[in-house]
Amino acid sequence: MLHSLLALALFSLIVYAQDAVLPGPASYVVPAGFPSSIFSSYYIAPVPTQKPQPAIFDAVLNLTYPFNLTNPKTIPTIDNDPVFYPPAVANVSNATAATFVNTAISQILEIALGSSGISGNCSKCVAALNIGKVVAQVVPESVPAALVALCQATKFASNSSCTNTYEAGSYGAIWTQILALADVSGQDGLYICNSLSSTFCPAPTTTPTNTTGLFPKLKPTNATAPKASGCRAKVLHLSDFHLDPRYYVSAEANCTSSLCCRTNNVDKALPTGQISIPAPLYGAYKCDTPYDLGTAALEAIGPLTGVVGNESFAWTVYTGDLVSHDSQNQLSRAYVEYTETTVYSMIKHYINGPVFPVLGNHDTNPEAIDGPHSLPGPLGQQFSWNYDHVSSLWQNNGWIDAATASEAKLHYAAYSIKNQYGLKIITLNTDFWYRSNFFNFINTTDPDTSGTFTFLIQELQAAEDAGERVWILGHVLTGWDGSNPLLNPTDLFYQIVDRYSPHVIANIFFGHTHEDQFIIFYANNGTMQTSANALATGWIGPSVTPLTNLNSGFRMYEVDTGSFDIYEACTWYADVNSFETLNASITGPTFNFEYSTREAYSIGWPADAPLNATYWHAVTEAMEANHTLVSLFNTYEGKSSIKTPNCTNDACAEAKICYMRSGSAPLGRQCPQG
Repeated sequence: MLHSLLALALFSLIVYAQDAVLPGPASYVVPAGFPSSIFSSYYIAPVPTQKPQPAIFDAVLNLTYPFNLTNPKTIPTIDNDPVFYPPAVANVSNATAATFVNTAISQILEIALGSSGISGNCSKCVAALNIGKVVAQVVPESVPAALVALCQATKFASNSSCTNTYEAGSYGAIWTQILALADVSGQDGLYICNSLSSTFCPAPTTTPTNTTGLFPKLKPTNATAPKASGCRAKVLHLSDFHLDPRYYVSAEANCTSSLCCRTNNVDKALPTGQISIPAPLYGAYKCDTPYDLGTAALEAIGPLTGVVGNESFAWTVYTGDLVSHDSQNQLSRAYVEYTETTVYSMIKHYINGPVFPVLGNHDTNPEAIDGPHSLPGPLGQQFSWNYDHVSSLWQNNGWIDAATASEAKLHYAAYSIKNQYGLKIITLNTDFWYRSNFFNFINTTDPDTSGTFTFLIQELQAAEDAGERVWILGHVLTGWDGSNPLLNPTDLFYQIVDRYSPHVIANIFFGHTHEDQFIIFYANNGTMQTSANALATGWIGPSVTPLTNLNSGFRMYEVDTGSFDIYEACTWYADVNSFETLNASITGPTFNFEYSTREAYSIGWPADAPLNATYWHAVTEAMEANHTLVSLFNTYEGKSSIKTPNCTNDACAEAKICYMRSGSAPLGRQCPQG
């Protein structure tokens, strides 16, 4: 069935190529050889059988990153980054601290093993948190070691996983802050316990957003968006690059766990030293983006989109995630900064015109962790190193000005900027609604502890007052199946979209899933999902990385420069399955035109009508009537990967359509599973 769907997609491409004019050729074969001029110097020069190791100079930090940071044969597992603890409420001796911690560990083990008289997993978990809170407040620096000991004693994970997860430089110091500052007896505790295991406490339910006084002004009656100008501009959407500078050609590409194509990850089903699938030069399905694939994708963009020579895109949006999927003990500030510097310089080299990036959950350290400024004392600034760094990189690349860079440093690398066409672009750090940012478990009754939504409302209101249209950029999507974001913050986001759509908000863009998807926002919190109530679309961009089991891809939009609506969206991909047999000394990978959105979902949509939320709702109605369209969407969702599971039964189709209509986590979690 999967092969027939791929054949259908190929047939659609042939028909489209015959009936319409592509922006460029139907395919582009990247020349063999690494474009060595992209970097000024190398520790290991590029050759056809080996990934290069460029010597990366960071002009912001005024340093050249050392080779041992990315040497694939000696991956660091210890970093010396500073850790932060909440201030202790008492001054105790080392002996007293040791006794205090040992007593607490014994009490928690009694609770966990059932000898304390407390029944029920949720009650046990909350009781253990209350003991942990006291320890975190009295002897905070002792908490990480205690967490490792408890994890190992209860066999919550393997001994090595316990250490890698809860040591101080990993998440141990972060959890110490959370224990000390969260209301562990209340809703915060329920969120924490559920995040540790769904068998501990059930997931808390949504607290409906109280919109009284939330917005500076009421929504105008009969508000209208600016009219289309008839002039179209090409806009590029890149997402989830996930550069892996530690990728090793010929390492195991089919490892048992973690990130493959690494010297330290093997296929445990094979005898020691044997490899089932040697990592190709250009990448594999269980691996992140090697340098050669990253440059190949960027090189293919211009010819395929028809943006060549001195031409440039009107603008580019980059919806987050630069850093590879390393285990936490292999990450560090320096590795994050190295990757930020490198990927942005690569994009700058190939892509002309302004680029508007956002941070993804992997673009920080520890991974997915960002703390609100509302944390007490220096804790509120513990991630400023990252916001300062990327803001300065963006300014140095000429993508934002000094004033916008200052704003980004203040707002967790989020900013608002008006581009040369008059479109207002608002970017957000979506870690503040991501379930894996554990700082979101502090004060969960307030969905905006970071001030992110206050910033968004202020910028949207200013845009409405000025008659401007807005694109919102983020990384972690607010909806789909609801598995990634938290309930209350995304419910608040949904209310904001309702208030300022469709007259202000033209489009919303995310990344994160690595897949090609969309979500629709409706009026009245999605209670009436009809064409008349469809307000805004969230476009989830395809990833450059093939991880996991996907092809590598990118997208271009044709945008009206008056209304800033999208009138066409075209997607390209490279077949990662072909990389294994590619003779890299003769040729590079081929990037292919995959589909035109308007042509793929041929629903009789007027040629002069935009691909807005009304259009996408009509597509979902067509899918309800014809589940073959869902199967086609499913093929494109994985960028035509041969590894994409099929979606041919009614349950799968109904679930996907529900996800498409779910712009928030509360809505997505109500969908049937299929």
